[in-house]
Amino acid sequence: MTIQEVLTASDRFEFLNLPVRLYRNQPQWIRPLDKDIESVFNPTSNKAFRTGEAIRWILKNDTGEVIGRVAAFYDKKHANKGNDQPTGGLGFFECIDDKSAAFMLLNRCKEWLKEKGMEAMDGPVNFGSRDRWWGLLIEGYDLQPNYQCNYNFPYYKTFFEEYGFGVYFYQLTFGRKVLGAIGERLLMKNDLVKKDPGYRFDYLRKKDWSRLPELIRKVYNQAWANRTEIPELTSLQAEHLVKQMKPIMDEKLLWFGYYHDEPIAFFLSLPEVNQIFKHVNGKMNLLGKLTFLWHQLRGTNRKAFGVLFGIVPAHQGKGVDGAIIESFRGLMQERYNRYEFYEMNWIGDFNTKMIKMCEQINVAVTKRHATFRYLFDREKPFKRYPIRG
Repeated sequence: MTIQEVLTASDRFEFLNLPVRLYRNQPQWIRPLDKDIESVFNPTSNKAFRTGEAIRWILKNDTGEVIGRVAAFYDKKHANKGNDQPTGGLGFFECIDDKSAAFMLLNRCKEWLKEKGMEAMDGPVNFGSRDRWWGLLIEGYDLQPNYQCNYNFPYYKTFFEEYGFGVYFYQLTFGRKVLGAIGERLLMKNDLVKKDPGYRFDYLRKKDWSRLPELIRKVYNQAWANRTEIPELTSLQAEHLVKQMKPIMDEKLLWFGYYHDEPIAFFLSLPEVNQIFKHVNGKMNLLGKLTFLWHQLRGTNRKAFGVLFGIVPAHQGKGVDGAIIESFRGLMQERYNRYEFYEMNWIGDFNTKMIKMCEQINVAVTKRHATFRYLFDREKPFKRYPIRG
């Protein structure tokens, strides 16, 4: 077996095409868009290159057939944030069911990251945004992956465990049918919040979408960025996020909570576009765009998924979660029958508050991903990501 860096157009084709061959008999797998994968490794489109590096390889057998692929990367801006040691990552791992091939790929990542000063590696993760291509699927193989979420063979878990990785944390996906009751506790919270006329909950009309980046930034930076491992969202990043979402946004899925007209919470969802992208075979060329538009106009997609949920600290514990969800439920169940199923991605098992809220919505865990960590110093004690109360 030989491993080689992805450098040429032919190498890039093989990197993209390997999963197509591996998963050709897996009915639930949805081919990612080629352009989405390639953008991760493009310094022009991926700002992580400003403070980091990425490299990728393909693995060939003795006949020259590609049987594996992987990427390794690090970001100096985040390598030490929330970690006991500088930590890099590996991702986009695919391999035939051969442990020696898999270990060859993992070894190459370890060697490269060591050369760059890293002392540990997480995987499989993304070089960039944490909500994409993050974690190894270990439960939910019977379900189709959501957009830019990993789907992989069950035997990958054995590779990572036998190599020596430990589970750093799990990411849970919760799901339920749109129709159906929510928990009594959330209804009680809603009743409590309604006693204070300063609160207001509403979806953001299309005519007001110019305000969306700043609304997201205000809530996000108070609700999330106070955590050591999560950087603040800049105005430019918020605008870029909205620009990416805008082609598929549905105004009735963009909910905000306000207190005396100041944004204090968001519950943002999108149509689950993988239900359309599965028809374009990874290509957003002219045919792919026409296919996407046709399915969009037909309303093919009947599934929505959660993107962001957060409440600023000053209004946590006051029932705001129940109020914003009940407002959303009232519209979705009583007046807007567009979606049949709803999923919430990327809820860390360390986020006990969010898990409790999900349980109150009467949702079940539909998928489970694991983020693994490997310490280069094998004598160093392994620490799991801390659970937050």
